[in-house]
Amino acid sequence: MIQTEIIRMEHRSFYAVRPLLPVYPEPEDIPPEQKRWILVRESSVLFASKPAPGTVLMPDPLPAGLACGAPAYLGTRGDVVYYAAEVAAGTAPPAGWQPSPVRELRGTVPDDDLAVASYAVRILDFDRSTAFCGRCGAKTRPVTTERARICTACNRIVYPRISPAIIVLIKKGEEVLLARSPRFPSGLFSVIAGFNEPGENLEQTVHREVGEEVGIAVRNLRYFGSEPWPFPDSLMIGFVADYAGGEIRVDNQEIEAAGWFTRDALPAVPTGASISRALIEAWIRREI
Repeated sequence: MIQTEIIRMEHRSFYAVRPLLPVYPEPEDIPPEQKRWILVRESSVLFASKPAPGTVLMPDPLPAGLACGAPAYLGTRGDVVYYAAEVAAGTAPPAGWQPSPVRELRGTVPDDDLAVASYAVRILDFDRSTAFCGRCGAKTRPVTTERARICTACNRIVYPRISPAIIVLIKKGEEVLLARSPRFPSGLFSVIAGFNEPGENLEQTVHREVGEEVGIAVRNLRYFGSEPWPFPDSLMIGFVADYAGGEIRVDNQEIEAAGWFTRDALPAVPTGASISRALIEAWIRREI
């Protein structure tokens, strides 16, 4: 039986939307001063950079003709209720507002608001992709008691998809294994990650993904923390593991280069808004 030790430390998940609370049923008769909107265009959100700090939260009422389709109720924070809506195709944003991918707004918009913006993009994508039942093809509608949609014909209920994926930092003495995907920006390296397969537990996913991508074996798995990664729907589950044997052999598909690195000779690594960076920084500080 594969056993996993728990590292008792608190990882702050950057894209976790707490304390946004999905109170059900949806509040009614909300006065305009207690409403805030996230406006979404495809996978981007509208934001205003001035005055600093910037904002992705648009007050109610919205400018006429700006939003299209049914709005999505997101939840509450204090006495404020949050909604998301699509920007109508070909509609110019209000003066001072412009679209931007969520990940490019870190440092421009408060972190908690940015987490809500990423959630808005995800929930609107869920509404779009499940507007019709995957079983019978009939229209669906929102469930009023939870985050879900129900078929108007066969009553099949669907929930937002969550795709679990492991991410693991592998140690060998005073070195750490970092690898490079061909999808990364030039020069960037990170830790190993991969999606959980049906029938696997997370520990088995760690062993399989490490073996497939870099050809080595690991042992002594320790749970580090988890993080929602809404690009579009992953839940990253972080581990630390020790090298157990084998020579690095990259698969040349998911991974094009990998190696062992010391703390004073690290390559470029991911930004702070990711659990991969949190793992690397905890290793640099010798916390793991």
